Amino acid sequence: MDIILIAGLWLPQSIWADVGIELEDLGHRALPVALPGVDDASTTATLADQVTATLAAVDAADRPIVVGHSAACTLAWMIADQRPDAIDSVVLVGGFPSADSDTYADFFPTVDGVMAFPGWGPFEGADSADLGQAERDRMVSRAVAVPEGVSKGVVRLTDDRRFDVPVLLVCPEYSPDQAKAWIDSGDVPELSRATRIAFEDIDSGHWPMVSRPAELARILDAAAREG
Repeated sequence: MDIILIAGLWLPQSIWADVGIELEDLGHRALPVALPGVDDASTTATLADQVTATLAAVDAADRPIVVGHSAACTLAWMIADQRPDAIDSVVLVGGFPSADSDTYADFFPTVDGVMAFPGWGPFEGADSADLGQAERDRMVSRAVAVPEGVSKGVVRLTDDRRFDVPVLLVCPEYSPDQAKAWIDSGDVPELSRATRIAFEDIDSGHWPMVSRPAELARILDAAAREG
């Protein structure tokens, strides 16, 4: 099966390399998306540019699974909104989709038009406990500052058919029970309306594609086979 892979903030498509190798060995076609503003280092890219690039990847694939990580869970959900009949399912790794009219990912200050990786301080604890120093150094060396046009972009969702797209929530630094409680309480309104949602635990921090690539690939393989 074709599996579209969308990295979260600051990380280029190469962050999926190990997962991609595992998926190929399992018989799938891994399709990491080159996101404007990250993989081309453009400082003027917008959220709309990233949506366009991801839609192009989906349109060139054969009814793919769309996988979003962290903030890119919202980007994956925007694709489900625009291509509800063209994709098999959405997998959300370590994140939840924002609602219509929300700001995409305005989490840290912007300087000179970009939001740089803030260092490991905000991610100490469960987010990064499974990352060794070599892995941290490798991620920092790859990190690309996110253009303000992406981080402060406005989420647009218009097609209620997105709620019928199957969703798998992969839960790294939090548990499936926690995710269910947040959804049930209304903290994640987009998923509160999803009609087909499943949960999968993974024993990792926030970046399982770095620390647990084989395990993450097995989860995606199972999702593909069920789909």
